[in-house]
Amino acid sequence: MSATATASRFKILLAFGLVYVFWGSTYLGIGIAVEQIPPAVVCAARFLIAGISMLAYCALTGRRIRFSALQLARLAAVGILLLMGGNLTLSYAEQIVPTGLAALLIAVTPLWFLVLDSLLLGDHHISRRGKVGLAIGIAGVVVLIWPDLLHPNAVGHHQLAWALALQLGSFSWAFGSVLSKKWQTAAVDPFSATAWQVLFAGLSNLIFALLFERHATIVWTFRGVSAILYLVVCGSWIGYTAYIWLLQHVPTSKVSTYAYVNPVVAMFLGWLVLHERIDRYILMGSAIIVASVALVTSAKVSTRTESKPNGATGVLARPPQL
Repeated sequence: MSATATASRFKILLAFGLVYVFWGSTYLGIGIAVEQIPPAVVCAARFLIAGISMLAYCALTGRRIRFSALQLARLAAVGILLLMGGNLTLSYAEQIVPTGLAALLIAVTPLWFLVLDSLLLGDHHISRRGKVGLAIGIAGVVVLIWPDLLHPNAVGHHQLAWALALQLGSFSWAFGSVLSKKWQTAAVDPFSATAWQVLFAGLSNLIFALLFERHATIVWTFRGVSAILYLVVCGSWIGYTAYIWLLQHVPTSKVSTYAYVNPVVAMFLGWLVLHERIDRYILMGSAIIVASVALVTSAKVSTRTESKPNGATGVLARPPQL
């Protein structure tokens, strides 16, 4: 093996490691950040910092950052669906739901994505194997929340409500991803488009925080602020950059393996750092969901070629913890 090939292989392995570890750890980061800081404030802070810095980087490196009003509106719609509908829901849920369990429930997002891609765009037809995987994924979610379905007290029902809300959040993420795919065009730089998405999400979360969390108690602890900065640096900057680089050098089917690994990392870190429980339902449910996602992503999907409408958004199809 040549030195060049060895270096390239090392870069690929390093990029995978960054995506696996940092994206899996963002669930823990969110869980720590929302301990004493309201979720919308956390989301507003991290996405405004990340969005402004990403947009500044694009401008300084000569990337095009000016778009038409229609393009900006579409970027705003996608950013809000992904990073507000998906991420804000996750941040609220992690006040009640353990971080590892939240990550496992979010792991069904690729299943939502495949269904919406087929129903709304009509580009893909789901094979029988894919449909079986979807059914198994639903069964896995039921196993995960089964103790809460039977729990007699209010705390259990509250956790169940947020566990179900996470499915709506993952649906919002998948819907935004499908719209991103529908409106994308080669003429738009994906980094600039993503920077605008993140910025719009930060502004939307800020408005939400001012409207609904203005009376909430905010305690700016070193632990909470450090968690937000970790989410910005490791989740948005390093993790996302590694993800974009992998998409350019590795087949998408291999890159999508983060969907299997991130929940495992999140569950382990939640157990190690926050001492969250891992019982037989979580182990069985996680095994079922990982198997279903693997089955769906490896299933053959027939594609119909269609002309794409003019428009622009960046592609940002992954679980909501950027």
